[in-house]
Amino acid sequence: MASTQVKLKPGDTIGILGGGQLGRMLAMAASRLGFKCQVFSPDPDSPAFDVVLHATCAEYADVEALELFANDVDVITYEFENVPAAAAMILAARRPVLPEYKVLGTTQDRLAEKDFVARLGIGVAAYADVSSLDGLRAAITRIGLPAVIKTRRFGYDGKGQAIIREGDDLDRVWADLATKSAILEAFIPFEREISVIVARSADGHVECFDVTENEHGDHILKISRAPAAVSDALAAQARGIAETIANALNYVGVLAVEMFVVPGREGSTSGPLLVNEIAPRVHNSGHWTLDGASVSQFEQHIRAIAGWPLGKPVRHGDVTMTNLIGNDVLGYEQWLTVPGATVHLYGKGAPRPGRKMGHVTQVTPGKK
Repeated sequence: MASTQVKLKPGDTIGILGGGQLGRMLAMAASRLGFKCQVFSPDPDSPAFDVVLHATCAEYADVEALELFANDVDVITYEFENVPAAAAMILAARRPVLPEYKVLGTTQDRLAEKDFVARLGIGVAAYADVSSLDGLRAAITRIGLPAVIKTRRFGYDGKGQAIIREGDDLDRVWADLATKSAILEAFIPFEREISVIVARSADGHVECFDVTENEHGDHILKISRAPAAVSDALAAQARGIAETIANALNYVGVLAVEMFVVPGREGSTSGPLLVNEIAPRVHNSGHWTLDGASVSQFEQHIRAIAGWPLGKPVRHGDVTMTNLIGNDVLGYEQWLTVPGATVHLYGKGAPRPGRKMGHVTQVTPGKK
């Protein structure tokens, strides 16, 4: 099935839903290619507002604002996946929305996402739908402990989830989660977490960036390294999984597929790789591409939704991306004198614990 055919020309306008740092960097990439951008966000302090001429500050439930926004743009994309269904439908009736809205129906719900990946024959952790305390107990009996309980919707950076271990008070765990819609997943003792940033155009052309290795602190990405310390065969397998998912979603744009490398699974269909999560957007673990590759994930996304040819990503060397989280940003000056380092600050207000304030990329040239 062909995706929505869009062919923009320089000077056309791209609408971006969401005004965070991803929207900001998308708008900056679009600007370099000669596009205008308009950002729609309910937050008056949105950092993406600072880099565009026109912005709409309104709630996603404001139908009139959505319609006026749609009238001003040629295509619409988003920087976060929890776009309310009603808003996306209103917009899609007026302008092409890419990636297409039905993708969000799969990726906004952790259970639907797991079902989708499993149906493709790709490995995932054992999981169960949980809608009650009794259901949680039954799921634990089947899956075992430790396990991870997650809300099915609206979770990111470790929010809306908890690890359950032997002896934990299940009544309290269920009450703290404060939902009737959850998923229990087996706890995976992984060797490393990797991600693949993959771009797909409307004509089905796919380009993957080099596999990235990720380190987290307090459930938030701290450091990404490209290339990941995995074999060429495993890297090819990871890229193949990401490509399969992008094609199955009939995706247009950039998406990230996070995976666990789990030793001892070599005999299984997807080998030692288990898909943990799909993010239908540009992704924190792809920020290294801004300075570490010939085309960034942000430019690649803009090219895809504009109907332009995708770039062939060429990595400039070994690349490390370090997130500046909370008060880390106060030390930005020390990075300015580091050879090979590039500082990206997001123009947010006061630093708060867990708030992504910027990032630094470091490129060591020569190695491909």
